[in-house]
Amino acid sequence: MSAHFARSHRHEALDRLVDRRLYRELAYVDGRWTAGGRAESFEVTDPATGVTVAFVAALDAARTAGAIDAASRAFPAWRAMLPQERSAILRKWYELIVAAKQDLALLMTLEQGKPLRESLGEIDYAASFVEWYAEEAKRLNAESVTSHLAGAEMIVRREPLGVVGVVTPWNFPSAMLTRKAAAALAAGCTIVAHPSSETPLSALALAELGERAGLLTGVFNVATGDAATIVGTLCADARVRALSFTGSTEIGKRIAAQCATTMKRLVMELGGHAPLIIFADADIQRAVKIAVDAKFATSGQDCLAANRIYVQRPVYERFCQAFAARIETLKVAHGLNADADIGPLMHERAVRKVEGQVADAIACGARCLAGGGRHAAGHLFYQPTLLADVTDDCLIMREETFGPVAAVTPFETEEEVVARANDSEYGLVAYVVTENGARQLRMSRALDYGMVAINRVKITGAPIPFGGVKQSGIGREGSRHGIEAFTDLKYICLDVA
Repeated sequence: MSAHFARSHRHEALDRLVDRRLYRELAYVDGRWTAGGRAESFEVTDPATGVTVAFVAALDAARTAGAIDAASRAFPAWRAMLPQERSAILRKWYELIVAAKQDLALLMTLEQGKPLRESLGEIDYAASFVEWYAEEAKRLNAESVTSHLAGAEMIVRREPLGVVGVVTPWNFPSAMLTRKAAAALAAGCTIVAHPSSETPLSALALAELGERAGLLTGVFNVATGDAATIVGTLCADARVRALSFTGSTEIGKRIAAQCATTMKRLVMELGGHAPLIIFADADIQRAVKIAVDAKFATSGQDCLAANRIYVQRPVYERFCQAFAARIETLKVAHGLNADADIGPLMHERAVRKVEGQVADAIACGARCLAGGGRHAAGHLFYQPTLLADVTDDCLIMREETFGPVAAVTPFETEEEVVARANDSEYGLVAYVVTENGARQLRMSRALDYGMVAINRVKITGAPIPFGGVKQSGIGREGSRHGIEAFTDLKYICLDVA
């Protein structure tokens, strides 16, 4: 049991935990639960109520460097293991995550706020990457090259980079960690992970399960605390050979600049501003369901959220009416409420950003057909909102929203909507709803996005290469491409004459 578990200020819902050792308030470094410098800690609160969930250790730069030391020391032994041995450990980690699903989801809802059923779904999603890369660990095969030199045999093989820094966001605190870390671990790399200070408990629980699964001492470290201190240390240390980051494009650019001096490999999943394009031939009720799923999952706090909804003019008003009616039925409540659809936003800054975008859109002439303000459930709750007739110059059509506000605008032709949808610095995902098969293919080619979803919302998973183009990121996560990012190609030329 965590030494701090019994403190009287703890959230009463923590009593629901079956395995209380998953509740950790100390960082995890070199196989030990580690306090911050000078007993420093930071508070983690339930965004729905403001009640304290934990006080978590805040590592300073010296202790962060200690985590890098540990990962560096552990690397030779971890890389030397047979791929089958690493695979077996990852497989055990996967099994433990699945077995602890209820507890992990509870911790996530308490620190992040999302409805419990979404947290349960995220644990399944997070576990799937560990399972996938447990298998991929055995498939980093050597590649034979047809020789262009007489008497020479040529081999190309993939070798692990070394220590990998992993920086994860607050909106998907388990899945973003496993998607990165499992790939790097499978390749033979070691990890220093920094979770968001708003949602560190999920990462610490995964570290506890990783230790039980048999991860070698120092292979997987979790450095909690101030992002500038910890990430700055990771960026500056030449022993950290790669850095994988999920977060805003603005922060991603800063991290890339800091990593330039040590020439790190970068994998970055950055901002998104997804268009959802609904053509006149679409079934309206199906289109409404797609729009709700694409916009309001995780209370809209998702880089894949549909921020700009374009509807072809002949069905525009009918869609807006049906969409507004569906939005009005969404249940706003604490994430532990069984029928909650919309939880709180993560912090006051997020609510103010949403308020500003809504006010700006209305000032530009948009109609508010549903919601439009804070919700009585609590100060971080915002009503599910629908804005119609939103023009392209409004803030909400140019910036990520990260909140439960849908912006809808009409369009006339296919050519027009492609141009408008592509007129963005972002290029993560785009959604299209149409029954026309030829149009489906044309749109998938014309849209300048790393991923295109046709007539559905759920498209991601362990087997696919997740990532965007333009300023939405560098590299891909998931699939075999996700493991390749943490390897170097080594060419061997052997004289056999």
